[in-house]
Amino acid sequence: MTNESVARDAAARPKAWLAWSSGKDSAWALHTVRLAGEFEVVALLTTVNRTHARVAMHAVRESLLEMQAAAAGSPLVKVPIPSPCSNETYEAAMSEAMARARDEGVRHVIFGDLFLEDIRDYREKQLARCGMTPVFPLWGKDTRALAENMIAGGLRAYLTCVDPRQLDRGFAGRRFDAELLAELPRHVDPCGENGEFHTFACAGPMFSAELPVTVGEIVERDGFVFADLLPQGAAARRA
Repeated sequence: MTNESVARDAAARPKAWLAWSSGKDSAWALHTVRLAGEFEVVALLTTVNRTHARVAMHAVRESLLEMQAAAAGSPLVKVPIPSPCSNETYEAAMSEAMARARDEGVRHVIFGDLFLEDIRDYREKQLARCGMTPVFPLWGKDTRALAENMIAGGLRAYLTCVDPRQLDRGFAGRRFDAELLAELPRHVDPCGENGEFHTFACAGPMFSAELPVTVGEIVERDGFVFADLLPQGAAARRA
């Protein structure tokens, strides 16, 4: 295929932004959509806690988020939100982002959601108000098989946030791998879809290269246990 035909093919596909949490599910959604070739993903959309310069809920440093976007070869659209953040403030910020998307010819937003109907309903209603359409490429997949496919497909990730009411604190900072899957309690979803844990994706077919990270301090805050990931070597430089 010539460069000209590649350009024509990209122009023919609808443009989409991908809701990027920094975790494994959004990373795998990006990989899945690229393989399918139905959409042209022109940007990654992320809400960032403007007080702490971290990805909302996943608590990943903004510098690592930027490293992900560079490795994914996609521009990053940051939506700054306060902490704490009310629904009204969040929805206003997202509405502004959707207005920008429409101005740029984007009409679709891709999500890595798996099976929570209330979350999907919320996204559909909110985006409909903005004249946008959500896309759920991973929806309804068996999460055990999906988790195993991610790992077999080369995805590498760390658990950055654990809900200690659902999963032991000791899982914070661990790699998302076959050993971890085998040790998860039966009541915990293998992909953490019920909020048991959140992750940071550092390698996989959606990236041009692996992101070298190391696990730093592990702290408990606001009822959750967070593992602070650092670019490899940063801890030594800080000491």
